[in-house]
Amino acid sequence: MQRLFYLATVLLFHLIPALGHTNYNNPIIPGWHSDPSCTFIPEWDDTFFCTTSTFLAFPGIPIYASKDLINWKLVSHALSRPAQAPLLLNATGQSEGIYASTLRFHEGTLYLTTALISSAIGSGSEFLVFTTTNPYADFAWSDPITITTTLSGYDPDLFWDDDNDGQLYLTIAGYNHSTTPLIFQSPVDVSSWSATSWTYLWNGTENVWPEGPHIYRKDGLYYLLIAEGGTGTSHAVSIARSTSIAGPYESYVGNPILTNKNTTNYFQTVGHADLFQDQAGNWWSVALATRSGPAWETYPMGRETILTPGRWDHGAWPELTPVRGSMSGPLPKQTRQIQGTGPFATDGEKVDFAPGTSLPRTFQTWRPQQRSFFTVSPPGHPHTLRVAPSWANLTGNASFVPGRDGLAFLGRVQTSTLFEYSATVRFEPAAEGEEAGVSVFLTQDQHIDLGIVRLRDAAGKLSTHFRFRVEASGRSGLAVPETVVEAMPAAWRGRSIVLRITTSDDSSFVLSAALAGVPRSERVLGKASAQIVSGGSGQFTGTLLGVYTTSNGRRGTTPSYWSDWRYVPVAQEIDNGVYVDA
Repeated sequence: MQRLFYLATVLLFHLIPALGHTNYNNPIIPGWHSDPSCTFIPEWDDTFFCTTSTFLAFPGIPIYASKDLINWKLVSHALSRPAQAPLLLNATGQSEGIYASTLRFHEGTLYLTTALISSAIGSGSEFLVFTTTNPYADFAWSDPITITTTLSGYDPDLFWDDDNDGQLYLTIAGYNHSTTPLIFQSPVDVSSWSATSWTYLWNGTENVWPEGPHIYRKDGLYYLLIAEGGTGTSHAVSIARSTSIAGPYESYVGNPILTNKNTTNYFQTVGHADLFQDQAGNWWSVALATRSGPAWETYPMGRETILTPGRWDHGAWPELTPVRGSMSGPLPKQTRQIQGTGPFATDGEKVDFAPGTSLPRTFQTWRPQQRSFFTVSPPGHPHTLRVAPSWANLTGNASFVPGRDGLAFLGRVQTSTLFEYSATVRFEPAAEGEEAGVSVFLTQDQHIDLGIVRLRDAAGKLSTHFRFRVEASGRSGLAVPETVVEAMPAAWRGRSIVLRITTSDDSSFVLSAALAGVPRSERVLGKASAQIVSGGSGQFTGTLLGVYTTSNGRRGTTPSYWSDWRYVPVAQEIDNGVYVDA
């Protein structure tokens, strides 16, 4: 009888939390939102804040706010002024730029530390610290402090040790005469913001790309959480602990505590996690994942932010629930009542470029670009976005130099498996090579474009054409569709034209054109595999949907005028072949 009572008590203990669980779907921040770091701030109206990596995209380092862990509002960017990170402009590699950040709250201030990776930096990287007491405004984020350090690396973490007079520590994935990173830590002298006394902490369980470190203090112990295995299908989250912040760290025998490697799950590459509690004391983890299945071939949205519930008992190791598309957990009460302006991560978009307005917070360029490229409602063209041509096209050429040669491209993150994106353009090219169009953009080496371009016809006469073409040099071995060039019908010339990008499945993009106001005139000009914009040179990024104007290396100066910018999320794939409304 006593044993039966014990078993009933254990069952009830596990059942009661489940009764309070709420179903939700991953990803919670869809589209390219990799390397998440989150923190819960009771002092700021019980609000959760998250950030993700942005590499070359600008503005960078988005700040999302939520009250319920499901509805995430884009409230600011920590990096919104080119002067905050001038070397980002000169970053050459498509995987350079702003790597993973860590977001932490300390004594009334929100701190964000990140690494800027650029071949323009002598050591290859620099560690930056941004601060704010108002995360709901771009302007309230400080110019960054650059930490003086004797070690290069990335994925920095800040930890204040309250048991050691509040000493601040910087923990990184660092290089010390090694070809792959190891986890190092140094105290930070905040009077000079220098970190020069490095201690080796851990190389993970396999010594394969240990990175993304975070330090936590719990129950008298220091816990070191890392990612390892590389950001592919072997990606995993592991943990170690110590009685001293400097180690030695004891690896958990149950590692990894979170991974989907060696499974057939739709969500793969699960890793680079962060842990935090909600107002009820429940433990949660955010991490990155790709919706690719184990084949890991088609995942145009790149690495996205997922949420999984956890449990961390006194003196025990944390336990995390394996990641799936459909999950449940003890979520806070659902609400969209969040401070600040800005769209939610899952919102669609309707932009009419009204006079007196600015570009939406969702719009991004590839590296910071000169403001003269983009003008909202210029004189004589109200309710349009004028895009002046860049000399370089989206790919550039052998003479392309970042910082000198701009890219007149403006895009937004693709956030839904199935979607409809369109923009209406008025463009009357005069000089040979002048072009304006729409693009599915991953990197300069991988993009899918549909443009209106001035070319010579078979008789050598200049005329206006549609051109569908694909740049896939960043991912070899793929079958790439041939370039399609069609003369624009004479009746369309000088009129507004709708350029559209859509998906009807998870594996391809369809690009089409139509006369504005005449839907039946739509003609499909190209279809391309989503593999073209998955991985390769964009292994860290995800697709942007947007518009561009270029002279294609010539002397053309004709701008394009865009209106009726529309992005409509249709459906999210949360398991292989399983869709829910977006």
